[in-house]
Amino acid sequence: MKRLFLITIIFSCTTFTGCKKLLDIDSSHAVSEENFWNSHEDTRTALVAVYGLLRAAMADNNAWWMYGELRKGDFYALQRQDMKAIIRNDLRAAYPLLESLSNWRRFYAVINAANMFLEHVGEVKARDPKYSEENMRVDVAQMRCIRAYVYFFLVSVWGDVPLITSSHDGEFENKPREDKQTVLAFVEKELVQSAADLPYKYSADDPQQSGAYYNESSTRWYGVLARKHTAYAILAHVAAWQGKYVDASVYGQFVLDNYSKGGSYYVGTDELVSGNGFFKWKKDNHILAFNFDWGHVDASFSGHLEEMTLAEPVINKALPDIYVPKDTILSVFDQPVDERFSLDTLTGVPTSQRYFSNFNSQIPIFSKIKVIQDGNTSDPSFRIYSSTIVITRLENIALLQAEALAVIGEQQRAIDLLNTIRDLRRIKRYDAVREGDLIDAIFRERRKELMGEGWRWFDLIRYNKIKQNDPAFMELIAKGGIYWPVADEVIKQNPLITQNPYWQ
Repeated sequence: MKRLFLITIIFSCTTFTGCKKLLDIDSSHAVSEENFWNSHEDTRTALVAVYGLLRAAMADNNAWWMYGELRKGDFYALQRQDMKAIIRNDLRAAYPLLESLSNWRRFYAVINAANMFLEHVGEVKARDPKYSEENMRVDVAQMRCIRAYVYFFLVSVWGDVPLITSSHDGEFENKPREDKQTVLAFVEKELVQSAADLPYKYSADDPQQSGAYYNESSTRWYGVLARKHTAYAILAHVAAWQGKYVDASVYGQFVLDNYSKGGSYYVGTDELVSGNGFFKWKKDNHILAFNFDWGHVDASFSGHLEEMTLAEPVINKALPDIYVPKDTILSVFDQPVDERFSLDTLTGVPTSQRYFSNFNSQIPIFSKIKVIQDGNTSDPSFRIYSSTIVITRLENIALLQAEALAVIGEQQRAIDLLNTIRDLRRIKRYDAVREGDLIDAIFRERRKELMGEGWRWFDLIRYNKIKQNDPAFMELIAKGGIYWPVADEVIKQNPLITQNPYWQ
């Protein structure tokens, strides 16, 4: 039987609509080996497909937020019992959503597509004289970078995971779970090596990518592809996750020294929260993100935070699925004149509601992210969204760097970075006498700045590993309760896979 390539299936997933079905069933839309990997058009198709698959994996069931925002976080669920189970860390509760989220298959589909690209890209180089050595080098670096990021995410969610670096052209061999430290060592090596070959921008005469990348202008690639500072930003996150804060500070500093080369800048509050601002479509200022471009007919009803958080008066929906309670808002946003949210303590009236609408109602609406249709409409009758899933941005890296510097004892540099973000949001600079511990202050700022961006749970883990002053959380870490259970379907299909002990 001819080996078949699933490239066209993968390519179909570059538009999220219908991707769940495509990931769950076999398809007849495969391409035989001799009809693929012949030209640079094939490599472009396959490369973009990998990004599309990863976007689909993060958007399916709103996975990015389910994994990173809800567990023991600031959001409460109003009626959804499955979301309530995630929030209270009851991840073996019998709900289809939890069973689906426990299945890592969609992420291994990304890895398999990247592996397949890396195995076959040399064939295109041999067959198509238009496919240059430089083009191939940049493409390979992207695939290694994205594959490494997926493995980092898998480890963050499940701990030990199978490490698969070859596709076998779709004929999978059962493999056991690899120790997470081994996987992360592979991740770091791949990211360092790929960073060396990645440009800061595409189609912008970067020394490592000259000319028009795949005959497209630079605007086509804004914030779409992995770049040099993308790899270093991921490296900073990987090192911090492992508690290797000296390494994290080195990688983070590279991003802070070079972000402008990639088009990044610190975002003002109005741009951050505008429907026509930071979260709209693709931008160079997205260090790593997956966009839903309205102009490319990518908008969707699901796979966006707005699906869960928006309600009246922003859209025609009586109540949101999740919300941040008033008591939490007031305890978190406790600084006067904070542009994100602040309250006049004398009158009880909000002086800024950029993060929250309808605060004086029983259920405040988290409206920080609200890219409805093309981002230019405020008509509440529309409930289709085109916001970007932003994995990391400059402010995230600045606060991560502050965290790293504080841990390794470089207090003043950490304070300076913390104050960089505070200055952006117009709140008072850090005062050790008034506020106490610097690490606490940095994590409080991350909680405010990154609310709704999928980082709360992972921040809680790092914070507790540093402070070690919450016995219940430390027990959760020690017993592996910070990870998700592995889906029963995965274990049934591969007897070499064992369940996380905490969830047995």
